Amino acid sequence: MPRSVQSLDTISVSSDASYDSDEEDRLAEQEWQESLQQLQQLFAIVLLPYLGKFLGRRWSHWAYARYVRLGLGKSFFLGGEKQI
Repeated sequence: MPRSVQSLDTISVSSDASYDSDEEDRLAEQEWQESLQQLQQLFAIVLLPYLGKFLGRRWSHWAYARYVRLGLGKSFFLGGEKQI
């Protein structure tokens, strides 16, 4: 009979270790998900507006240079070179 009690204690200890490991895995996964969410928010709130600002300025400079070169006619919208 003492042997069975000892085996129950061993099962209990291994079960506790398994539970702790599962809990640590769950916490690590939760922290990973929170980190990913923070990176997504950083990208959406900080980086995308700066990227849009940069690309918008580049496009506006390109469009203005094209307007100065071609004028605001068919060639501006459809392409082609202005006939002089």
